[in-house]
Amino acid sequence: MTIQESAEMYLETILKLSEKRNIVRSIDIAHDMGFSKPSVSRAIKNLKENGYITLDSDTGSIELLEPGEKIARTIYERHKALSSYLMKLGVDPKTAEEDACRIEHVISDESFRAIQHHAEAMQNNS
Repeated sequence: MTIQESAEMYLETILKLSEKRNIVRSIDIAHDMGFSKPSVSRAIKNLKENGYITLDSDTGSIELLEPGEKIARTIYERHKALSSYLMKLGVDPKTAEEDACRIEHVISDESFRAIQHHAEAMQNNS
């Protein structure tokens, strides 16, 4: 199943926020991503309907379901690896983070594995 880049970004944000706090709510996502509450509410509704998250109607707590967590972890791992690799190549950390955020959503698994393999080989040769 193909998932839109924006949905990946929301799932990744939910994952990162859940690592920092016990409860993740729509307002937390809105603040972190710089989006309006109505935009986040629409995205959360879609993520819930597609089986990526649960939303507790009493507390407003959002949790990743297994399919959503799998996507979020994949994107987040790509982000960390790509930004680290770019910084090792001499790219400014802010630029590396921004570029990694864009690349992580469009890079194929094959290309990402090749970059990982190359980065590991470079590290082992150092």
